[in-house]
Amino acid sequence: MKIAFLGVRVPGHLNPMTALARKLKARGHDVVFLSILDTEPSVRAAQLPYVPFCEKDFPIGSLGKSLAQLSKLQGQAALEFAIQLVAANLESAFRNLPQALREANVGALVLDEADRGLAAVPMHLGMPYVHVSNALPLDFSGNTPICTFDWQHETTTEALARNKEGVRAFLQAYEPITSVTRAYAKQVGLDIDWSDPHATISKLAWLTQMPKEFDFENAQWPRQFHYTGPFHDGRGRIESDFPWDRLTGEPLIYASMGTLQNGLESVFSTIAEAVGTRPGMQLVLSIGPALDPAKISSLPGNCIVVKNAPQMELLKGAALCITHAGLNTALESLTQGVPMAAIPVSIDQPGVAARIAHTRTGAYVSLQELTAARLSTLIGEVLSNPEYRQNAQKMRAAIAKTNGLEKAADLLEQAFNLSPRRELSSVN
Repeated sequence: MKIAFLGVRVPGHLNPMTALARKLKARGHDVVFLSILDTEPSVRAAQLPYVPFCEKDFPIGSLGKSLAQLSKLQGQAALEFAIQLVAANLESAFRNLPQALREANVGALVLDEADRGLAAVPMHLGMPYVHVSNALPLDFSGNTPICTFDWQHETTTEALARNKEGVRAFLQAYEPITSVTRAYAKQVGLDIDWSDPHATISKLAWLTQMPKEFDFENAQWPRQFHYTGPFHDGRGRIESDFPWDRLTGEPLIYASMGTLQNGLESVFSTIAEAVGTRPGMQLVLSIGPALDPAKISSLPGNCIVVKNAPQMELLKGAALCITHAGLNTALESLTQGVPMAAIPVSIDQPGVAARIAHTRTGAYVSLQELTAARLSTLIGEVLSNPEYRQNAQKMRAAIAKTNGLEKAADLLEQAFNLSPRRELSSVN
């Protein structure tokens, strides 16, 4: 049976999804990766069979234009823009995916939860499918705060009421995606209970690469939900041309605002100023493709500014990670036992920041409250208090013990009733 993986089109989702697909391929299963043309280099770097779709709707260069707009937004505006992008992607996918699946002779699908509505296609085709949460999973129950807010987990009556209101507000913003999915379901004659926000989630398996130890206690998920752990193997990514010879050997602070919200020059200048007040440390600043390094002010003399960094390799030697609190950067940092200073911007980043604070693997400051002085104080607290690094090291041990990539591959084999196979050593 050929298994198709469909990845959301940004590195924070593509990297873990391609790693999972590569793991299943290494076990001898027949896999293919479907995505738009702009993502082909990432899929090829992961050494996966690639099938393009939605080529007419999303020609080469279209992804960069969308991300350039998103990169300069924050908060609710960024969330609503991202939702509109997903809705537009779904409209195109509903028109093109069924034919692409038939032509590729696909028998099962692995979908990103961020495209949860896309499950209407395999539901209509009678095809087995599994969901994977590469970002934080969405909890609509109200038992924990939905991840678009940085609220701490509490079980008081007031907190639970607050959580319910947060879910209501999110579902209202989410309506463009729901509307597109409903229209397709009506078109193909699907009978779906739209009062259940998890109606299209796979009944076979729903995997999250978030470790259980990183989630709030007492979170309640459906029976098919599985914590695994990060889908990282350190391979299969586009190589970065990094100036390793410029590293001084001083304690390293690695800073990145990810690939979605990296267009705010003032944030990078604030990071540079905050780190510059701490002598004896070196800053590596990964700013993404859109910004001009010359426009970032207050850079320390030994700072290295790059548009794309080998993040996993740099984190192996880092004392601290300054992050936008994207789940993948957070998990890559914790995989190396590195504590974090987080600056969440939008989407699920507030929820990741709340979990960083909850597990005391770091601390965070909201974008609205960000100043160089505030961030410098936060950096000093995380670096000087050994509890943060100790907790990050505990998380590192838990991640290593669980081995999320292997566990996720096992769960996919079980969900699709695949015969377990011995991994082929020749497959990278």
